[in-house]
Amino acid sequence: MLRVAAVQALTPLLDLVRALAAVESWTARAAADGARLVVLPETFLPGYPAWLDVSPGTALWDDAGVKAVHERLFANAVEVPSPAYERLAACARAHRVTLVAGVHERAGRTLYNSVLTFAPDGALLAHHRKLVPTYSERMIWGAGDGAGLIAPEVDGVRIGSLVCWEHWMPTARQVLHDAGEDVHAALWPQVKEMNLVASRHYAFEGRCFVVACGALLRASDLPMELPAASSIARDELLLKGGSAVIAPDGRLLAGPVYDTETLVIADCDLREIARESMTLDVSGHYSRPDVFTITVDRTRRGLITR
Repeated sequence: MLRVAAVQALTPLLDLVRALAAVESWTARAAADGARLVVLPETFLPGYPAWLDVSPGTALWDDAGVKAVHERLFANAVEVPSPAYERLAACARAHRVTLVAGVHERAGRTLYNSVLTFAPDGALLAHHRKLVPTYSERMIWGAGDGAGLIAPEVDGVRIGSLVCWEHWMPTARQVLHDAGEDVHAALWPQVKEMNLVASRHYAFEGRCFVVACGALLRASDLPMELPAASSIARDELLLKGGSAVIAPDGRLLAGPVYDTETLVIADCDLREIARESMTLDVSGHYSRPDVFTITVDRTRRGLITR
């Protein structure tokens, strides 16, 4: 039995110091409740850039406010390694949990939507960068690579992750299914209806448990430098959570929960994976490797090597 926890919390937007403190606090609470795997939402450090969707004018070419917000985002992103990275590792180590953290990663002058997975001893197990930023996200994030499409093993349990719309990329899903995932961390800004559909489908297709994790964000936390930010109702919740834990047959074990800060916790009976795999195993007896092959380039892209 493996107890898992999705952290559904208000995003300390554009404030890495507060975001790290929130991670430490919520991880401590999850560990105290017996969780051995703790999952954070997409880019929780330092918050999902919801202004791309709700603030008109964020695609302006030379707007001083837009550039000022990007400067703050850049300054509060996480480098690998860095003191912020070390605090995440120390958090996993202090509470003896596997920690899956969604971060804005800064590499050179480029930002990536990344997932860092830390072992209970603080070692970095996986470092995934979102393959394709979705729509307006391409204004702030670079394209990722295949280096992090893995499912490392922790105490006999294989744990993988994808971000947001990667759950609608069939080849990315298949690569992780082939990696033998037992538990999959599905990181979202919020788990809306279709995001929950995708998460449940992933569990059913991959015959694995899925921790679908979303955040909360208040409109009042949007940077006022943004064009038209003052016209948005400040008491509105822009991100509403929706976190859930899903079993290998697609049923809900916990959640979805909306509009409140909480831990969404469930106990995963890993024996279910074998039982459900009898009827469907997309990497085994329900596959056709003689017909289909997938090649993955696992080269880490991005910076020039001199």
